[in-house]
Amino acid sequence: YGAAYLLSAGLATPLVVSVHSVVSWDFALAIIPGYHSTIFAPYFVAGAIHSGLAMVLTLLIPLRYIFHFEEIITLKDLEAVAKTTILTGLIVGYSYLVEYFMAWYSGNVFEKQTFLFRAVGHWSLAFWVMVFCNAVAPLFFFFKRFRTRLWSLFTIAILINIGMYAERFVIIIGSMAQDFIPYNWGFYQPRWVELSITVGSFCLFLFLFLLFAKFLPSISIAEVKEEITPKLRGKGKRDHHGA
Repeated sequence: YGAAYLLSAGLATPLVVSVHSVVSWDFALAIIPGYHSTIFAPYFVAGAIHSGLAMVLTLLIPLRYIFHFEEIITLKDLEAVAKTTILTGLIVGYSYLVEYFMAWYSGNVFEKQTFLFRAVGHWSLAFWVMVFCNAVAPLFFFFKRFRTRLWSLFTIAILINIGMYAERFVIIIGSMAQDFIPYNWGFYQPRWVELSITVGSFCLFLFLFLLFAKFLPSISIAEVKEEITPKLRGKGKRDHHGA
């Protein structure tokens, strides 16, 4: 199973990069201001890893508390995830800065107006929530006391999840609300159908996750076996054949 793990990891890594790069090019190949950018591929890949790490903390911490997995999922493991989140948060924050720099450096008035609208327009609250939650909040993990306390780990993970959702909102709505023609400008207001789909998506995910935790092993038995101390390995086998 060790070789299978290694092979799966080797296949999953380029898969993550390729999938999110292709998704980013769906936006980058469009001529809409705010979409047409070459940084979208690494930007989306870093954002996907960033949100994935935050979701791991969001799910593991309650699971660890409810099922008493303290000896299996240790604070050292959670701290390692937090340290990696610092790296991805810095990459995402750098991407935000590069986006604004390129909009200014390009000299394109439409690009400048779009990014100015994101920061001070109708949806400026979503933009600043995105910046704080994705780029500023993970910086608290530089301090050990925030990396080793469950409440701070869980709180910052929730903030990152909120920030990543706000990022999708800013990218899609912020760019389409103001394009080349002023006649097309508008103010987006979600209807009950869209809100129902959004809430239903969250509920479906949580429902499936709870079913998984209920009927399937939450911890890999093979990985737990590797953590057993050498003195206890094979003890049951010796007792069975002894006497």
